[in-house]
Amino acid sequence: MGTGTPKYQILLDWVMENAESGKMKRGSKIPSENELAEMFGISRQTVRHAIGLLEQKDVVKRVRGSGTYLEYGEPGENEEAKERRKSAGPKENSPKRYQNVAVISTYADDYIFPSVIQGIERTLSKNHYTMQIAFTRNRVSREREALVNLIEKNCIDGLILEPAQSALPNANMNLYQTLAGRHIPILCFHCSNWEMDFPCVAMDDRRVGEQAASCLLQAGHKKIGGIFKSDDSQGHLRYQGFGQALKEAGIKLKGKEVVWMDTVSMAEMELWADYLFHRLEGCTAVVCYNDQVAYRVAGLCEQRGIRVPEDLSLVGIDHLEQAFGGQRKITSFQHPKEALGRKAAENMIRMIEDPLFDGNYLFDARLVELGTVKQIFD
Repeated sequence: MGTGTPKYQILLDWVMENAESGKMKRGSKIPSENELAEMFGISRQTVRHAIGLLEQKDVVKRVRGSGTYLEYGEPGENEEAKERRKSAGPKENSPKRYQNVAVISTYADDYIFPSVIQGIERTLSKNHYTMQIAFTRNRVSREREALVNLIEKNCIDGLILEPAQSALPNANMNLYQTLAGRHIPILCFHCSNWEMDFPCVAMDDRRVGEQAASCLLQAGHKKIGGIFKSDDSQGHLRYQGFGQALKEAGIKLKGKEVVWMDTVSMAEMELWADYLFHRLEGCTAVVCYNDQVAYRVAGLCEQRGIRVPEDLSLVGIDHLEQAFGGQRKITSFQHPKEALGRKAAENMIRMIEDPLFDGNYLFDARLVELGTVKQIFD
């Protein structure tokens, strides 16, 4: 499902409407990047992207050190000629095609990532694109190295990206702006950073957080805790949905029952298990950020003699029981995995071929019940 009109399209439409109505004459200077960003409530990066698209169609012309001027509409130009100008493809100075797409992912060899990457690679290959890939281990410094390498080699048609630590301020925005300035389309997958204005193909994380909480509410639970990831935007979206479901059920979050963790603490849950269970004390059920977290919580419960689901019900997200060798089965919401990778690649190809294409897409998730939710009867 699409997520609405992209922000840059609003600016494109405004320029074209003013040009066609005669409110802006050929040769007139259009507002500056800062002025347009303020007028439309968008980032300067989005303004640059929109102006770049208009420039490709000869609607505007940028003059270094002076500004951007309207080129659309020759004196006495008839409607047919105007239409030809609007529909004209990129000129000779448009980006060279390399049939090569870069992919930057946080991880590669575990959890859901092999299936997602496989979906991307198969779709690109089917459409005669090669793929070059880099992995960041969710580190901004490694993301920066990958971006610098892409900029220096300058041989890609597009970038499919999972931002590192996507909930935190991004120190690499200047590098993304460099790529966008070269008219290289950028598409996020899994999640986007709040500073970015690139389209994204992802699971509907807010919705799945709401569904996970609703699953427990429908089972009769009222004392529900949550464990969410603080440095990835997926964690914040899933928390928003979780909180919304409880609010609609008339249950107030006190704060103590919600536990936040980052990438490091997620890998070291055993070290802070006492704190975790202290925060969850009194809860009969917990929504976990993903199945990795749910699996570890189930293991910690076993060590402490806490029975799942008799004493504590668990719901995860992603449904990837094979990642755990089938040792534990967690009630979870199924991640689209390879389908998400295919969709990301398909949308990137369309963005390369049509700069005005909206690459956003959200997947729904399906509940897979595997016995870790206890029904409570009053």
